[in-house]
Amino acid sequence: MAAVTGWVTNWLAIQMSFYPVRFVGFGVIGWQGVIPRKAEKMAHICIDHTLQKFGDLNSVYDKLEPHRIVEQVISQVTPRVDEYIDEIMYENHPVLWDNMPLFVRNRIYKWAREALPERVEELVEDFGDDLDELVDLKALLSRELRRHPDLMNRIFKQAGSVELQSVINLGAIIGGLLGAALVPLWVRYPEPWLLPLGGFAVGFLTNWLAINLIFTPVEPRRFLFWKIQGLFLRRQPEISDVWARLVAEELITVERVADAMINGAHGDRTRAIIQKHLRPLLDSSPVMRLTAQVSVGVTGYTELKKSLYQKAVVATGDVFSDPAFNRERAPVVAEVLAGQMKSLGPKEFQGILRPAFHEEELQLMLVGGVFGALAGLIQFLSLTYLVF
Repeated sequence: MAAVTGWVTNWLAIQMSFYPVRFVGFGVIGWQGVIPRKAEKMAHICIDHTLQKFGDLNSVYDKLEPHRIVEQVISQVTPRVDEYIDEIMYENHPVLWDNMPLFVRNRIYKWAREALPERVEELVEDFGDDLDELVDLKALLSRELRRHPDLMNRIFKQAGSVELQSVINLGAIIGGLLGAALVPLWVRYPEPWLLPLGGFAVGFLTNWLAINLIFTPVEPRRFLFWKIQGLFLRRQPEISDVWARLVAEELITVERVADAMINGAHGDRTRAIIQKHLRPLLDSSPVMRLTAQVSVGVTGYTELKKSLYQKAVVATGDVFSDPAFNRERAPVVAEVLAGQMKSLGPKEFQGILRPAFHEEELQLMLVGGVFGALAGLIQFLSLTYLVF
């Protein structure tokens, strides 16, 4: 019975770490899985430990190969240049655009396509220089983890599935040993309170051991013929790879970073940079400038430029929503994060994972103890019923 209690309480402790994904209860009475509730905290610590050691987001941007970003922008925007120009003109001056000679329109299309690569290259370079100031990475992580609270669950499950199952199985072994130690006491002192109290001890201690087996000892230690270390810490390289891959594929993607640049706290600055690089695009075309100013006046020309800037911001978001490009670039970010996580010392690595559990350990152990006490009470009642 103690072995079953140990297995179930460890299973329960792990389930309570993952579920429910969102808070269930009323007011302060209720529960949310430890990992979903602490996901933001863990992600922030992870970024602090990795990017702080690596340098900054600008350095990661360099690894993404800016020339590939330039190629992506040009390949996505160039086929739609004519369409973008038509949309801008029809929104602002439909009569003018409808009556403009076709050869003039074609010259404007051609000029825009030829001028685009240089403008994009300079724009991407400018973004790379200021990316760390344009993107609040912690705000990005917080937003995405609020939207997808199950993400950190998947990271832990994929990274530590073997260890988590080992902890559950060890609960049965440890519970069985504690139960065997309880037998002589019960034989000698068959008191009504002994089995519930013993069950509480089994549930409490197996949960305590489960949590500690995951994270301690921090440094590898020798015990007879075995090398002992916290189960998650022992597989730091594999866990780092899984963690980094999922973060890169689902959190710090090119699309989400671009969205954070445009719509985040520093979006105004991002739009100002886009405007700075697009302004010469209009002003450098004598045909476009002269035609527009003669036809719609200086004020109309200014409004035309504003529409161009707004369209460019929308197009920037569209460009980086390409799933194939995001998948292609994700391994680069993952390689950076994984490399830095692997280079952390065991204590630093533990510091990323342990804070999620530290504040909840006592509650998990008490739940295990209460479940064990109920199991002991049921066992006592069963034995009493069988005897009588």
